[in-house]
Amino acid sequence: MAPIAQSKLTAQGQVSVPAEVRRRLGVGPGAILEWDAQGGTIVVRRAGRYSSEDVHRAVFPKGRPRTRAVAQLKAGIRRYIKKHHARG
Repeated sequence: MAPIAQSKLTAQGQVSVPAEVRRRLGVGPGAILEWDAQGGTIVVRRAGRYSSEDVHRAVFPKGRPRTRAVAQLKAGIRRYIKKHHARG
């Protein structure tokens, strides 16, 4: 199987992410990538977009948990994500 692309490691330990890889990952400047060991290989992937803290704030905006239905939780998460992560 042929590789998608190749990169060269600089003396400072930096590597450029080839355009085809950026396109496939859907990433651009400022994106966070995760590097993970899986057996004898290293896998690079786009980091999750929302932290557990983002989700917690969406579910508990006042900081005090209360009992909610699943539909209410999902609606709260949607509102929070739209408000804080909307693309302009």
